[in-house]
Amino acid sequence: MKAFSVIGITQSGKTNTVEKIIGELTRRRYSVGSVKDIHFEAFAIDTPGTNTYRHRQAGASLVTARGLKETDILYPVSLSIEKILEFYDQDWVVLEGVREINVPKIICAHDEEGIEDLLDASAIAIAGQVANTGLKEYKGLPVFNVLTQAVELTDYVVAKVPRRLPDFDAKCCGLCGMSCRELLAGIIRGEKKREDCLLRQTVQLEIGGKPVTMVPFVQEILTNALTALVSTLDGYEQGKEISLVWNPRE
Repeated sequence: MKAFSVIGITQSGKTNTVEKIIGELTRRRYSVGSVKDIHFEAFAIDTPGTNTYRHRQAGASLVTARGLKETDILYPVSLSIEKILEFYDQDWVVLEGVREINVPKIICAHDEEGIEDLLDASAIAIAGQVANTGLKEYKGLPVFNVLTQAVELTDYVVAKVPRRLPDFDAKCCGLCGMSCRELLAGIIRGEKKREDCLLRQTVQLEIGGKPVTMVPFVQEILTNALTALVSTLDGYEQGKEISLVWNPRE
């Protein structure tokens, strides 16, 4: 999966940018998902007076509203973006307004001051209202007008965005000698490649059918523990692949 985020303040052109890129990626026959981060504190789908609200008030911890044309699963908390992305298996996921995730970002702004407020090492391009001012580049980042350059912007995104990286700090993994965010910045600058991420899943762990990314020391702990357990059993052969499927009783 590849993912990137379009960020900016209200009315800076984020949704137009997302819409144009999704349309162009879809035209190229990629499968595309999206996530919209809503920053209005009062926003809620499940509002007082609805039947789903009454279910929750009665004590249901997870509520689903199933209609003829859509199904809405209503979690009572704001899920982390990493948790949300576990539901996606598309080629691309386009995020709008999501800043905390370790992915490349397109900044939408009204002016150069607005760009500067959001600028960091994860930025790959500029779009939005500021493109109407005639600005073509800002500190080495290209500026795209999505109304006339949607194809060019999508070409740039396809060429620039790598497969998703994990988000470990250097102390937690550090196999490549840096944090995952530093590696992403290096990839964006053209100094590193996605293949420079040396994290390999020598131990494959799935929970509920979903793969779990583990840093090296966790993989080592599981490897040593499982090896110590099964090495005492008849049939154990050193160096052979070991598979364990655990279906806990409910």
